[in-house]
Amino acid sequence: MSNSLLSNWDTPFEIAPFAEISDEDFAPALEQALADHAAQIEQIATNPEPPSFANVIEALETPCRALEQVLGVFFTVAGADSNPRREELQREFSPKLAAHFSAITANKALYARVKAVWDQRDALDLTPEQQRVLMLTHRGFVRGGAALEGAADLRMQEIKARLATLGTQFTQNLLADERSWFLELSEDDLEGLPAFVVDAARAAGAEKGCDGPVVTLSRSLITPFLQFSPRRELREKAFRAWAARGANGGDTDNLAIAAEILALRQERARLLGYDSFAAYKLETEMAGTPEAVRKLLMDVWGPAKAQADADAEVLTQMMRADGINGDLQPWDWRYYAAKRRQAEHDLDEAALKPYLQLDRMIEAAFACANRLFGLEFAPLDVPLYHPDCRAWEVTRNGAHVAVFIGDYFARGSKRSGAWCSAMRQQARFPEKQTPVVINVCNFAKGDPALLSWDDARTLFHEFGHALHQMLSDVTYESISGTSVARDFVELPSQLYEHWLEVPEVLQEFATHAETGAPMPQEMLDKVLGAANFDMGFQTVEYVASALVDLAFHDGAAPADPMVKQAEVLAEIGMPDAITMRHATPHFAHVFAGDGYSSGYYSYMWSEVMDADAFAAFEEAGGAFDPERAKALEEHILSTGGSADPAELYTAFRGRLPGVEALLKGRGLAAE
Repeated sequence: MSNSLLSNWDTPFEIAPFAEISDEDFAPALEQALADHAAQIEQIATNPEPPSFANVIEALETPCRALEQVLGVFFTVAGADSNPRREELQREFSPKLAAHFSAITANKALYARVKAVWDQRDALDLTPEQQRVLMLTHRGFVRGGAALEGAADLRMQEIKARLATLGTQFTQNLLADERSWFLELSEDDLEGLPAFVVDAARAAGAEKGCDGPVVTLSRSLITPFLQFSPRRELREKAFRAWAARGANGGDTDNLAIAAEILALRQERARLLGYDSFAAYKLETEMAGTPEAVRKLLMDVWGPAKAQADADAEVLTQMMRADGINGDLQPWDWRYYAAKRRQAEHDLDEAALKPYLQLDRMIEAAFACANRLFGLEFAPLDVPLYHPDCRAWEVTRNGAHVAVFIGDYFARGSKRSGAWCSAMRQQARFPEKQTPVVINVCNFAKGDPALLSWDDARTLFHEFGHALHQMLSDVTYESISGTSVARDFVELPSQLYEHWLEVPEVLQEFATHAETGAPMPQEMLDKVLGAANFDMGFQTVEYVASALVDLAFHDGAAPADPMVKQAEVLAEIGMPDAITMRHATPHFAHVFAGDGYSSGYYSYMWSEVMDADAFAAFEEAGGAFDPERAKALEEHILSTGGSADPAELYTAFRGRLPGVEALLKGRGLAAE
């Protein structure tokens, strides 16, 4: 029987033929694809011709189509539409894939050929892009352990395989905890909740097979419940469940997994000659060192904590006025902050939400991309992996640019959070290849679906990542799109969030779900005026998480991560009523894989740049200044990892930024 995962996809724009793929296709397809790729690697390693850029580096850049197709489809559905069989396959595939790619790095004959090309680099007539790819390839082999010998070499491969298994287990434990918990609500429990929260709770109850409404651990439901429920005991119960994900004991507990991951990362760094995993990881980032990261975070921590402490006093007084004694608690903060926002800015989330329809916000993101970069979006009618998904063809001046897929709604089969991935990346070698890009979010379903302001910002954020993929214009896939330093990758996404706040964008696309009327100017003024509301809280919960992540990896691995977490929070004076945005047992950014390990700070590093970059538009002709848009595409969005990020940013802005624009943007700068 043929396996669609291994065939040539005769579909519009070679989109995966999801309707023809079953879960039973994945394992045999992966076996065949890994064998094909291993044979390809062996050919490169044993080539009798003298090593050259073409027969080593470009040969490595030549994709194994079968492997790309299998992994592109599998990891898309494993993250966004999982089931018990896919979870089982993920546990099976993770160590297998780690061993496969580890064997490539550990291939001594292959590394010898890579090093030979590297050693003669000055004599080769390479383009700047080729020089960059050669440097990154050689560096990747060295940092992957290619130069290790004997027992150290074998141990490195064991560590990589074990880390892959643990990362998968961490993710699946978290998903299991999020999926299994829900709080049933009586009709009395709905008192005080806005209609959109009640509707979302009823929809969640129907999905869970309950007769009535429920609160789940989906952020799009639990956050508004914590904001609006006047029932303090229910808020506490929901918050404690949210905070306890991954730390409930039993088979889904992540504490021992986190400790083992940290120990293995430390051992991996030591094998490569680094004092700590943070030193190893940050060497290739813009920040460069743990000291630079800590300085940035502490520069922001002081003003943020001062603001949060002042806000806590106000919220405590509001709680006292409600007749509640005792200390302000984490399950109280969002509730009283929402009341305060309505009192001080006269901004009611329930009144605002009908103006933030999902479909209109998608249109807004597309319209901004059209004005800035000339992109156009036309709906595509193609089978996708879930009925909730939608697809568009992206064109410019009539020419095909990319396929964009949006998967926006929360469901039990989807891991939490929001992300952007590419099922196929842009490249020109060995032949032209256009990207297929996916944005995955977890918004509450509705008819129509209505977003919170934070949801709308998330939509723009992920679409900024998508633009980085879609506008990529490089030769080699390894440096395409978002294949950049971790603390640079968030620049395009965070920068794009700014266009959501452009008044003319909201005037056109923030229209009422029932009347179609545009958002009143008075409400628009309130929305923009409250943009920095509760920024002390938001900054403190984020920076605390980033500092804990850094402390985990900068020095000896802690035997008990929870003890280390408590020490760090005590040292910085974490306010009692605020928790980390991601506590250790559910810190998927850090423990689901190596991506953001020792790198959660990168959102803030990128924010320093995004605040400064948007200021460049404001200093020019405004948010849609054509010259600035052209420069943004030319120097950042189209260039991928083809040059050093500091050089790319400097080419766009003329200089590197300081932290001042960030503090000003967050409303934390001294007056």
